[in-house]
Amino acid sequence: MLATRFYSPLKRIFIIFFCTLTLWFSYSDVSRADINNDRYDGNIFVVYAGNGSLVPSKLTLKQSLDRKMPVILVYYLDDNSDSKQYAFIVSRFQEFYGRAASLIATTVDTIPPKDQYQPDELGYYYKGGIPQTVVLDQEGNVVFDQIGQSRFEDVDDILRKVFDLLPRSESVELKRKTFNEFNSELVPVNK
Repeated sequence: MLATRFYSPLKRIFIIFFCTLTLWFSYSDVSRADINNDRYDGNIFVVYAGNGSLVPSKLTLKQSLDRKMPVILVYYLDDNSDSKQYAFIVSRFQEFYGRAASLIATTVDTIPPKDQYQPDELGYYYKGGIPQTVVLDQEGNVVFDQIGQSRFEDVDDILRKVFDLLPRSESVELKRKTFNEFNSELVPVNK
């Protein structure tokens, strides 16, 4: 009789626990997250751009400005569909300008709230919208600032001016090599 009284409440607790656990998993299912919704599913640069090297950035804003490097600032959120869709474009910035410019992609959640920021702090350039792209020239002057998904070509035009490069219409189209093109360079072809 004692055993029946002991197991009966214990069974009820286990049943409640498993029902709660089942409900929790059904509502917090990350498999429902995708590029078109605002659910969190991980670092957007890893998940949607295949580029985990963007975050954290190699240099801080202060270090970049001290070195007189052009800076591409990108403000985003990992759980924002516009930021998720923009991740591939940000990866292209790094692909073409990552060696000559400092690319700093920062989630706005990491900007410490302050009343006033200095020009070498990330909060100084943030305007409250995401994604936001800001380009600073070698002197730290803002030469591009846009909220929303910027086109690669628009930012590329600005960076071509910053680096004194030929306009796109007068230069060779920048194209990424495919995997097979890399292989053909490494392995001699027997004919």
